[in-house]
Amino acid sequence: MNVRIEMIYKTPKGTDATFNSEEMGAGRAILIAEDLEKIGRAKHMTFVDSSDQTWTMKELKAYMKGIETEPHNITVYFDGGFDLKTKRSGLGCAIYYEQNGKSMRIRKNALVSELDTNNEAEYAALHLGLKELELLGVHHLQVKLAGDSQVVINQLNGEWPCYETALSTWADRVENKLQQLGLQPDYELVSRKKNREADHLASQALNEIEITSTTEVKTEP
Repeated sequence: MNVRIEMIYKTPKGTDATFNSEEMGAGRAILIAEDLEKIGRAKHMTFVDSSDQTWTMKELKAYMKGIETEPHNITVYFDGGFDLKTKRSGLGCAIYYEQNGKSMRIRKNALVSELDTNNEAEYAALHLGLKELELLGVHHLQVKLAGDSQVVINQLNGEWPCYETALSTWADRVENKLQQLGLQPDYELVSRKKNREADHLASQALNEIEITSTTEVKTEP
């Protein structure tokens, strides 16, 4: 969950001003807020999430402690590919998240034959990622959804209109699944290089190589 810090800063002589921070991860916000509290000049500090819900320090810490054992800090990378000759589509998604103090990754792909365009395959790949989140038990969280399809990202974030019936249907499926799970999407358009893992999974699906895995991601000390 991302939040921004709102506070009143008061000088020793009583002059005060209101400050709002940029949006950041809740864990980072707590660390910064604790440091500000040590100075003793930050008054009436609160945290505001992307839904404009207000949290106290105690409430936010309790929330963070409560989700330690649940998947959180989730990013879904997705990509779809369409083979015009075979009329088959490869869907790929790579999901990164944290749980029980560990960094985890799910890799999943699928080969389907009911789609007609590459844009449909992109939408279907995102929907595949959301279904994986559902299987993981993820609900009522903010999630980052990252892909290299300008069409999908810009249509879902409202930047571009969606006139094609097939794509509008897929957009509805995605939004319905998000609503069903209570997820707050943070859409991010990434480069093909940054999205190469999902792209590779989609290509493997087209080559009839099925991938389903969950592994711990080791981080550098």
